[in-house]
Amino acid sequence: MRDLIQSAIKGHNADYVEVRLEEGRSTHIRYSGKELEDIGSSTSLGGSARAAVGGGWGFVCFNDLTGLREKVSLAVRQARMVGGERIHLAPVEPRVDLVPPHLKKDPALVPLGEKKALLDEYNRIMWGVAGIQSSSIIYGDSSRKVYFATSEGTYIEQEKVDVATYLSAMARDGAEIQQAGLSLGSNGDFSFVESLHQEARDVADKAVKLLKAPPVKGGEYTVVLDPVLAGVFIHEAFGHLSEADHVYENDRLREIMVLGRSFGGPHLNVVDGAAIPGLRGSYRYDDEGVPSTRTYLIKEGTLVGRLHSRETAARMGEPPSGNARAISHRFPPIVRMTNTFIEAGETSFDDLISDIKEGVYVCNWHGGMTSFEMFTFSGGETYMIRNGKIAEMLRPVMLSGNLFTTLHNLEAVGNDLDMNQGGGCGKGGQSPLPVSNGSPHIRISKCLVGGT
Repeated sequence: MRDLIQSAIKGHNADYVEVRLEEGRSTHIRYSGKELEDIGSSTSLGGSARAAVGGGWGFVCFNDLTGLREKVSLAVRQARMVGGERIHLAPVEPRVDLVPPHLKKDPALVPLGEKKALLDEYNRIMWGVAGIQSSSIIYGDSSRKVYFATSEGTYIEQEKVDVATYLSAMARDGAEIQQAGLSLGSNGDFSFVESLHQEARDVADKAVKLLKAPPVKGGEYTVVLDPVLAGVFIHEAFGHLSEADHVYENDRLREIMVLGRSFGGPHLNVVDGAAIPGLRGSYRYDDEGVPSTRTYLIKEGTLVGRLHSRETAARMGEPPSGNARAISHRFPPIVRMTNTFIEAGETSFDDLISDIKEGVYVCNWHGGMTSFEMFTFSGGETYMIRNGKIAEMLRPVMLSGNLFTTLHNLEAVGNDLDMNQGGGCGKGGQSPLPVSNGSPHIRISKCLVGGT
């Protein structure tokens, strides 16, 4: 494969050329209610060529490896058609490396029938809880082996295995409907899928209990977020604003996301990095062959970094961070998060809530949206905090506000960092990209809370 790729990229009149070939394997199982909706396995083989000439990029993807040199030539011709400011790429040292997958229990070694039998059990458990009206289970695993080479001399073979599962139950009592869900994943380890019996029951029980829970009285509260929701918050509301392509393409964002600006107190530290081992967003090299890093975005409340591809790093005069990612050979790499989290502080959970007379504790999440610095998130499980203690369960709530105001109102960070490896990230039509996000428990004052 190496000889094939390197022969194809030599001798083109271009500033830069890269070729990415990919061997893929995947399994998917999906239930809707009691019925098995979809099940299957697939394999794929394809690739892409990308070229930079002057001010233009050319990109060609294909699923036939014959005529590879001609496909690279097509990408070069496409790039020549584009005008504009000359493309510059931040320099990186050429690498030659072979990277095996991070594996504990390889999902490829588990027969499809065994996977289905496990999910059958979880579906039966959820439906065994009185009051359940509907359920959903989604399972997927994939292996992606990439052969990558550039005209600068880089050649990398890298394989990654991903596993993800989602369980959801919906309960109904007359016109009242409530839902609970759980999203889990891993980097190359099927074993977590084998022991979700209690989790399946808990999901169904929570959906039923929510039917009897009262709504919250809307208003401003001191709010404590659990590690799952706090991780989603920092990923969605701040992480995307740290992706450098968003910054240099948006005049207003460039004025706000200025390195050295204060975004919170000295207890706030936000990190993104694929160099953190063992997580779903971890890898040794990104899809431009740049080594992974551990990048501080906020350090002691101050904006100190952002996420880059080679092109955005060159445009902004900053070092590349190894955050150029493509979900498959059908797409060019773009700036994406990897493992994004708030670092642990020094405060215990009991101390976080001890002096809250009336507040709200929000766990997990159902969904949310962001619009520039404004956000809205729906919590999955909510409790009142009364006189420093967790009190009654509430209906799911909506949290909304301005990101930058909220970060300054983030007044305490717990000491119990936990990473959520479920779900996936979407951007530029590439979804779901494996990532992880996390946080300790965090406490935010003057947060707007609304019932749903």
